[in-house]
Amino acid sequence: MAEFKSAETTLYAPIESVFNKLSDLENFKYFLDKIPADKIPADKLEQFKSIEITSDSIAFQAGPTGAVKFVVIERNAPNLIKLQAADIPLSLTLELHLKPSGENCMQQTIINADIPPMLKPMVAGPLQKVVDQFGSVLSAIPFND
Repeated sequence: MAEFKSAETTLYAPIESVFNKLSDLENFKYFLDKIPADKIPADKLEQFKSIEITSDSIAFQAGPTGAVKFVVIERNAPNLIKLQAADIPLSLTLELHLKPSGENCMQQTIINADIPPMLKPMVAGPLQKVVDQFGSVLSAIPFND
């Protein structure tokens, strides 16, 4: 199992508020509308616009690999939200770890993927980029609005 971790970043709101908003994925619709346009890479804008969200899942186009859907499989208030990729030929989870930091909270995103050794060199870079970008996007969300 390969693990890809983002850097820890600060989310400027109390941990309970962040968990409550992020644990219901439908809240991402509101957050996505609040992301400044300059934070979305121009080459990812179409993918960004095609995101489909329910309270327990999020689906988006992932370039040449096609659509990817993540489904919430665990909510452990207020520290962990875990999603699993559905309908893909390998095991892949995305974990959002939260911890308090004064009046704010820290987040770290982790992707665990069961990647065949011969494919790891091809997908390791893109998966690390995804995890890093996810952390950056979360830090740009105004949780107190």
